[in-house]
Amino acid sequence: MRCVIARFPFELTKSGVLESMKGIKPEPGTGESVIVGRRHYPVKQVGQVITRQDRRDFTAAEVLRAMAQLGFTCRTLPEAEPVRTLDAVQKASAMLGTPVSV
Repeated sequence: MRCVIARFPFELTKSGVLESMKGIKPEPGTGESVIVGRRHYPVKQVGQVITRQDRRDFTAAEVLRAMAQLGFTCRTLPEAEPVRTLDAVQKASAMLGTPVSV
């Protein structure tokens, strides 16, 4: 399959990616990941191995899109919950604490 990563065209196959990643130990990571075989690899590590380019040259989204099209399972970061901000009165009330009954 033809993919464009970092403005360069690549002919990638699922078996080719599996062969490239064979024997490579997954780096620890908490971001997006790709499951290759039975291992979870960070997206940027997979991109670096299969393209032989520096990780700064491509985005994780480019590699995720290519890996998903090849049939690999990709995991993205969960959406962050919105942070609730307090206005001045709510903040002052929270700092004073709850009222004590007498």
